[in-house]
Amino acid sequence: MRTILPILILVISLNYLNSQSLFDSIPNESKPVVAKKWFESVSIRGYSQVRYNRFLETNPLLRCEQCDRSIGDRGGVFIRRLRVIIFGQIGKRVYYYFQPDFASSASTTGLHFGQLRDMYFDVGVDADNEFRFRIGQSKVPFGFENLQSSQNRLPLDRADALNSAVSNERDHGVFFYWAPKKYRKLFSSLVSDGLKGTGDYGVIGFGAYNGQTANKPELNNNRHLIARASLPIKIGSQIIETGVQAYAGKYTMATDQLSAGVKTNSNRTYDDRRVAASFTLYSKPFGILAEYNIGEGPQFNKETDSIELTSLRGGFITANYMHKYKEQFFIPFVRYQYYDGGKKHELDARAYQVNELEIGIEWQYSKNFEFVAMYTISDRRFEDFVLQNNRQQGRLLRLQAQVNF
Repeated sequence: MRTILPILILVISLNYLNSQSLFDSIPNESKPVVAKKWFESVSIRGYSQVRYNRFLETNPLLRCEQCDRSIGDRGGVFIRRLRVIIFGQIGKRVYYYFQPDFASSASTTGLHFGQLRDMYFDVGVDADNEFRFRIGQSKVPFGFENLQSSQNRLPLDRADALNSAVSNERDHGVFFYWAPKKYRKLFSSLVSDGLKGTGDYGVIGFGAYNGQTANKPELNNNRHLIARASLPIKIGSQIIETGVQAYAGKYTMATDQLSAGVKTNSNRTYDDRRVAASFTLYSKPFGILAEYNIGEGPQFNKETDSIELTSLRGGFITANYMHKYKEQFFIPFVRYQYYDGGKKHELDARAYQVNELEIGIEWQYSKNFEFVAMYTISDRRFEDFVLQNNRQQGRLLRLQAQVNF
């Protein structure tokens, strides 16, 4: 009996397990499918950049406020960006994107404050989200380089000509984007494959935004209107993207943007309009990016000590070559840029004339670490009510280390 009992227990157990396995193999349609919680679709990524701009410097008075405030006299090792991005498709037709920057400057003496860069959500109209609305603070769809992330761009700063249209490239607004599914996948792959694309801003995009630039309150009752069309085309192994864009609105000079004594029109409000063309040949392995814009906007006139509506023009061309060595990438590049016009978001709508040549190389040691060395040859005239007859020429070697996570 003592021998039979364990055997009997073992047989009963095996029969039970087999019955359970058989039961589990039968589809149970009454079992509910557990939907993903929204937070299970959220991801976090980011990057940080540390720079030093003063090797081989020939003129410490050469500066670029919009580019990098550590250029020139008293510039040292500088944390240029520290971005943390929270994003995800939190519903079938709702996408969320939140990006603060913890390397913002609250003043000339206060560094490394957190500031909002992006906070928007995309609401899809159709099942594939080919038609969608973007609501919140986001990049204004004007120019290829403006839309390209600083994480991906080759030159250390955006070119003056198009970046002067929108400080920090962003504003509060509502934009409508449309792109067929195949183009949405292509836009995504142009970034994920390391080809330094812009991401998905649609084949067609248009919308309305405040016009005072990011993190600034609206100061007039007019909205800026914008439209953009951009189409990437595969030609054999190459990919070419062409684009056109234009905007128009009213820009109001804030009182803290004005020197005591500078003259303005009665309401400090000026027409602000531009049109631009873009051409991109993606690096396979040789690449080109060229953009040019013309328009009108506020600009300081030293002859009258006043801010006036003035024409502007300028653009740039960047050429590069992507070389892979084992698991590393080396991308030498050269960019020439020219700009003649005002910068509405700087003091007194500062007047600029820029001629600049940049020669550099990006070394992608791994997906998580990149290093850029760039030699800049610059000729800049930048003048406001206080700083007149100011033309600075100089050369400098700029270095940047970047970590991606």
